[in-house]
Amino acid sequence: MYLHQSQKNYFGEIKRRMKTINDYKEKILFDLSTLTPRKIVENLDKYIIGQDKAKKAVAIALRNRWRRQQVERSMQNDIIPNNIILIGPTGVGKTEIARRLANLTSSPFIKVEASKFTEVGYVGRDVESMVRELMDFSYNQVRNELSEMFREDGRQKAIERVLDILVPLQVKPNDPKKVEKEERFKRTREKVKEKLLKGELNDKVITVPVDEPTPQFEIIPSFGMENLDINFGEMISSMLPHRRERTREVIVEKAIEYFTEIEISKLTSRDIVVEEAKFRVENNGIIFIDEIDKIASLDKKSTSDVSKSGVQRDLLPIVEGSNVPTRYGMVNTTHILFIAAGAFHIAKPSDLIPELQGRFPIRVELNSLTKKDFEKILTIPENALIKQYTAMFKTEKVDLNFEQEAISEIANFSTIANEKMEDIGARRLHTILNAVLDDLLFRMPDAKIKKITIKKKDIVDKVLPLMEDEDLSKYIL
Repeated sequence: MYLHQSQKNYFGEIKRRMKTINDYKEKILFDLSTLTPRKIVENLDKYIIGQDKAKKAVAIALRNRWRRQQVERSMQNDIIPNNIILIGPTGVGKTEIARRLANLTSSPFIKVEASKFTEVGYVGRDVESMVRELMDFSYNQVRNELSEMFREDGRQKAIERVLDILVPLQVKPNDPKKVEKEERFKRTREKVKEKLLKGELNDKVITVPVDEPTPQFEIIPSFGMENLDINFGEMISSMLPHRRERTREVIVEKAIEYFTEIEISKLTSRDIVVEEAKFRVENNGIIFIDEIDKIASLDKKSTSDVSKSGVQRDLLPIVEGSNVPTRYGMVNTTHILFIAAGAFHIAKPSDLIPELQGRFPIRVELNSLTKKDFEKILTIPENALIKQYTAMFKTEKVDLNFEQEAISEIANFSTIANEKMEDIGARRLHTILNAVLDDLLFRMPDAKIKKITIKKKDIVDKVLPLMEDEDLSKYIL
């Protein structure tokens, strides 16, 4: 079959683009192969103190996903993920473990709260919405990654488009001096391109064609409408007249940015993004279901517990593996990793319906945090609270330092507060530190404040009165 040159160029471009994406996929897979369970735990240790059992369990679960993709294709579908239930009070690192795990591999990740779901037939969110949210997240993630991957290609094409405006070809087909003029045009174009790349023409004003966009309609779904796999905004927009082309005067620098985004959108077609996003969700997706203990049924006869059992029954097919309709097509949930979490103060994992229990075979109990844990949390992790406050004080040109005794006292008061009141884990550190630093944060910027050293006495003076006053401690700490 004979192909026109433009068609050859088009198919060649598609082929080259697909090779770039496939090379990128192989690189990701290679990166995953280097993430052994030990290395995964080492990375988690940078952000989470203690909870070794939980970190070990999620590290094995993550590595098993890579192992599954290495076995024979005929066996891959039979290897299902070992979903995990993390049991422990709030603030001990359950959510952070799951989030950091997803960040390690750029896996699609969402966190949902089980208590927000309702049984089918009741007003509220249905459990399938978690899969749709995960697919939306993955689509945006892939689109952003591909945009960065093709940014340089898009910029090169944008530069050529700007050059077409700056140095238009003005040679008639039957001009006797056509060859001579074309040679002169090429020399001129090269000189202008050289100036353009050096930034000498950045402020020059040019006229660029701008597509006048068709009005976009945002349809906010009412209860139940999110089940429909229809994008009403796109449907209404498509019924309106086609976009009109107009022109606008902009400087060359802005024109290159504008054309770059247009060329990138051409290189990252929706079909390619959807295909990759769907693959990631089905093979690497992680859904973190928090507060799963809130839907455990204690009294099977009460109306509220009947509804809770209904949510569990609706959740079951998603966790077991089923096809969920989304705006990007059907998504299979069989190999999505589900990590559930709950305090389980009143209910127990055994209060979940047996079928759902069976789909979460790995159960790990997280320990309450001790004074030593709090001291480490304040200083060791890369996102430690003291490091965060030190960085914020630096923005006001103030050096903030904590003496070791002061850090120990913060940890001590946090431990006592968690014992006296509700145990909110490491979140207690936020309340204590805020009580200590709020006056300074309010006073800055202040030319008189250049360096601040927080001592044990400062902690005691600020926090002890709050701890001794029962009413104040309940509201402030």
